[in-house]
Amino acid sequence: MSDGTRRTIVARLAERPRAVGELAEGLPVTRSAVSQHLKVLKDAGLVSEQASGTRRIYHVNPVALAALRDQLDTYWRRTLAGYADLVSGEESQSEEDR
Repeated sequence: MSDGTRRTIVARLAERPRAVGELAEGLPVTRSAVSQHLKVLKDAGLVSEQASGTRRIYHVNPVALAALRDQLDTYWRRTLAGYADLVSGEESQSEEDR
């Protein structure tokens, strides 16, 4: 998800399922590159595909996205807690210096 093109692809798939050609429209990369990004997202479990005739229709995996969100929320809470501890320690140090 660190790649901007992948984030765009996931955002578009969050709106509704789409085929590769439709996902590639308006992106500054080729259809082949979109397919490579989809493979990465699929390998990560974030998207899945379904055959529809000769096309593959991709959609987001809401369970995997929820798990990713939970993981990112955990990192965010830890970062904020660490920052709060740092600020609290600096305030204690300032009070002791007075």
